[in-house]
Amino acid sequence: MFDTVPRQVCAPDTACAPPAEPVPGVQPDLRGRSAELGAIRRAALSGPSERATRAQRVKGKLTARERIDLLLDDGSFCEIEPLRRHRAQGFGLENRRPYTDGVITGWGTVYGRKVFAYAQDFRIFGGSLGEAHASKIHKIMDMAIQAGAPLVSLNDGAGARIQEGVSALAGYGGIFQRNAKASGVIPQISVMLGPCAGGAAYSPALTDFVFMVRKTSQMFITGPDVIQAVTGETVSHDDLGGAAVHSEVSGVAHFVYDDEYTCLDEVRYLLSMLPSNNLGLPPSALTSDPTDRRAESLLDLVPAAAGRAYDMTGVIEEIVDDGEHFEVHERWARNIICTLARIGGEVVGIVASQPAFQAGVLDMRASEKAARFVRFCDAFNIPLVTLVDVPGFLPGVAQEHGGIIRHGAKLLYAYCNATVPRVSVVVRKAYGGAYIVMDSESVGADLAFAWPANEIAVMGAEGAANVIFRKEIAEADDPDSTRARLVKEYKNEVTHPYHAAECGLVHDVIDPAETREVLARSLAMLRTKHSELPRRKHGNLPI
Repeated sequence: MFDTVPRQVCAPDTACAPPAEPVPGVQPDLRGRSAELGAIRRAALSGPSERATRAQRVKGKLTARERIDLLLDDGSFCEIEPLRRHRAQGFGLENRRPYTDGVITGWGTVYGRKVFAYAQDFRIFGGSLGEAHASKIHKIMDMAIQAGAPLVSLNDGAGARIQEGVSALAGYGGIFQRNAKASGVIPQISVMLGPCAGGAAYSPALTDFVFMVRKTSQMFITGPDVIQAVTGETVSHDDLGGAAVHSEVSGVAHFVYDDEYTCLDEVRYLLSMLPSNNLGLPPSALTSDPTDRRAESLLDLVPAAAGRAYDMTGVIEEIVDDGEHFEVHERWARNIICTLARIGGEVVGIVASQPAFQAGVLDMRASEKAARFVRFCDAFNIPLVTLVDVPGFLPGVAQEHGGIIRHGAKLLYAYCNATVPRVSVVVRKAYGGAYIVMDSESVGADLAFAWPANEIAVMGAEGAANVIFRKEIAEADDPDSTRARLVKEYKNEVTHPYHAAECGLVHDVIDPAETREVLARSLAMLRTKHSELPRRKHGNLPI
């Protein structure tokens, strides 16, 4: 039977050698077939020509297989469909049928835990997606969902394979559908290691985290040439959709690094903090950092005066294990911090005001950034700690016209729907609607604490006094001294540190130095928390 089937063995280039002619009457034995298989596998593993590999090196890029080796534990990778080839005809494709069709798919382990991955090979058809290429990705995505394990995509492709037409576009549709299906079920991580243009960019946007590498990664819907033709604007690929743009301006990229080695190592680190799926818990880790360690430096780090700036990352480093945390969207919406860390060896997600930027005020970007992080943590059973020092929402016409109401509602919606353990700490001030939104007791925080210099009120004492006592101040012989007296009176009556505790809106006022111990004990108590939302198909998220 085998003699009648023509075989093709790919030469080390994107084109393949003609099929070997069977010898009439000769039936190869199994050893011969095994030798033939070995030759085919070597051809598939070697990839295209050395010239294509050198071109990749010139751009400062690794090959797809080198990237897989860096991502996964040594020797753990199991490849599927390495011999897959396209069946397209026309435009010379029938004479160029390389193995893998430009994408490596399979599974392995990261720190001993199962992870699925695919890596596009730019050396083959520029990493473009055709029918066979898409089919391989669909299969590995389905396997990841069924196995309940994270999926990592290593993207380095030129978009849809033009020669295959609508079949290529349909392939992207299948990927998007699976991205949506897997959302909140398994962690999905996109690593951008080359170009990603057109509709291809929507798949990373549907995943949980996007990593980029400076100078080699770009993402955009329409490229510089199209933009120039349509709008007359001239822009480079990097200025249009490079790592700096997406990490600082658009917010598409969550993490950015200078080289692929560091990038992939950090992907491994992120995976070490995530559960395999939505039914599991994040992995615990041993720590030598005592949970009852006093953080005396916090007493000096945070100024008592509500208007003085300080860096909240210092507070975070004092309360988490060994001062280590992994910040998400570090360069975007810097007035709020979203970071993953461990307390007592257990993973937590921390949302914190950042007074060092815009006084820690909430605006459209900060609300959206924090909302998505809260929803991710809730989906994957990661407890939430919220550190509050917020003066309110950013006022202004631009914010109101830009939709601060609906953006702020996203964060409110995320917290109100979160069923994971939630602990909040008012570090200094919490004014107005921003206090409510930042996981207050009234929206469902399991435990709410405050430091002894906290101010929780509708607004700051100065602003409140100006509103409440406007007429009295205006009619006073000495308006300034009258205002100062009334501000002090308002502080004593309403915004003093224990007023919220007296009202039951915070569960205790704590010594700042004991914050780590209080959080560790609270989270340990809440570890067995069980909470369910009403039955529904899904909520209607504010957009």
